[in-house]
Amino acid sequence: MTYARTEPTDQEPDIRARPPLVREFLLVAGLFLAYKFGRQAANGHVGEAFRNAGNVWDLERVLHLPGEGAVQGLLLHSQTLIHAANTYYAAVHFPATALFLVWLYWRRPRHYVRSRRVLAALTGAALVLHLLFPLAPPRMLPAAGLVDTGQVYGPTVYGQTPATDTMANQFAAMPSLHVGWAVMVAVGLIVATRSRWRWLWLLHPALTLLVVVGTANHYWLDAIVVGAMLAVALAVFRLPPAARTVPARLSRPDLRGSVEGSPVPAYAGGGAPEAFASAGSSPSFGAVGGSAEPADGADAGSRAPAWAGAVR
Repeated sequence: MTYARTEPTDQEPDIRARPPLVREFLLVAGLFLAYKFGRQAANGHVGEAFRNAGNVWDLERVLHLPGEGAVQGLLLHSQTLIHAANTYYAAVHFPATALFLVWLYWRRPRHYVRSRRVLAALTGAALVLHLLFPLAPPRMLPAAGLVDTGQVYGPTVYGQTPATDTMANQFAAMPSLHVGWAVMVAVGLIVATRSRWRWLWLLHPALTLLVVVGTANHYWLDAIVVGAMLAVALAVFRLPPAARTVPARLSRPDLRGSVEGSPVPAYAGGGAPEAFASAGSSPSFGAVGGSAEPADGADAGSRAPAWAGAVR
């Protein structure tokens, strides 16, 4: 007889759940291009973006959120630190997310499908918010008194003239997809793996948050908003049961007459009983509370050996 238990899946990938590679490549590339062109379409609206920035800055002060300048001040103590932060902002965001999706596709196909859907939904919702709520980042806001670390210390991914930047929409600070994607990478890897060290993946969103705030590219509220949006997306796109748990069969060779894959009897209380010693005097079990009573008409002395060792 065997009994079944469930545990987080960390075995060989289920290739049946892996979508066609070419289709996925085209889909992800198409979503990326749609987002880039969408951000370009949302460019401009300079006056509205600065008005919204002033409102966000004032709201953060009302909410008593820590000033972004406190984080930037720590980075500005060392030119090495500020250069490293700029590099992290410019070079880690896309490659880390791409590697995350590639690894999930190859090793955890069911997790990949869910993560791709969550990222697509989050990115699409972010694009809508960029269109509806253009927002100048704190590095552009005079009231913030912050340094544009990318332009001053480098490297930077933005042009010197935000209103005419053809490479990126610099008025799309809210929500912060740097933070949203980083949180999704950490959550996805924590859920999809079983290593005791997997919680260290939380360092990625933590560093990303400090970097985007310290380089004055985002407000604290940008990260809070994207966190709420990600929570909704994760709730909508839940893992299928087959990806959350996997049945594991544990054989019990000490049982006679067992059938492979048969479940544990209700009376076993978490462990399987030994085979009954006598084939001619098997006990009958009561229906209440899993109690056992010997069969009527059997001699008590002859029944004793049959019960010996029945329950360990």
